[in-house]
Amino acid sequence: MTDVPRTVLEVDELRCAYGLAMVVENVSLCVPVRSVVALLGRNGMGKTSLIRSIMGLVPPAIRAGGVRYKDTSLLGLSPHRIAQLGLGYVPQGRHVFRSLTVREHLEIVARARAAAGGERWDSERVFALFPRLAERARNRGSQLSGGEQQMLAIARALMTNPDLLIMDEPSEGLAPLLIRNLGTQLLSLKGSHLSILLVEQNVNLALELADDVYVIERGRIVYHGSPDSVRADATIGRRYLGVG
Repeated sequence: MTDVPRTVLEVDELRCAYGLAMVVENVSLCVPVRSVVALLGRNGMGKTSLIRSIMGLVPPAIRAGGVRYKDTSLLGLSPHRIAQLGLGYVPQGRHVFRSLTVREHLEIVARARAAAGGERWDSERVFALFPRLAERARNRGSQLSGGEQQMLAIARALMTNPDLLIMDEPSEGLAPLLIRNLGTQLLSLKGSHLSILLVEQNVNLALELADDVYVIERGRIVYHGSPDSVRADATIGRRYLGVG
């Protein structure tokens, strides 16, 4: 019988730089199978640089350390190959195509592989999660609101049928009502077989969703604990997250 891995992603002492400027310093973290891990921190602290490095995007350049997805090292692999292994990526800023319709966005990335647990994402399932996208299926990216574009960015990643979904600031630029709606939809994803690495500045949203929390400051992990421990320690919010 094949052993089921207990972690889907492991980052080990990772160091990344833009030229001579080190932006990620000896970061280690792991995402257990079927869990939500939140990476919190203020702007410019290395969150997006870390995520880009995991996904094989350059810059930054990886100087040392390792990244493993299940039993596979991701170092040196192209972003395309990393995505094929089962990592779905929702980039900061959404990056939808202005000229493509919602349905076209979903069709061009669709993969038939079944995600963990055999639950396959297709357009019908995505539209059930995001009914607004079903209503806007024939609209082009340029015709969508910011909230609709964010739904589309998540839906597009789900259509690749990932085992691990990495989201970089999904609530950025959204009104409070849309953030609450997004939180409800992400809770639905948490109930599926997906593992999720969530990079988020909205601390309340992240703590509501997360099973485990890392806090990054100036490229280093300065705290690791449960959401309840973050809520209970006001100094974490004041010192590292700018809240409280």
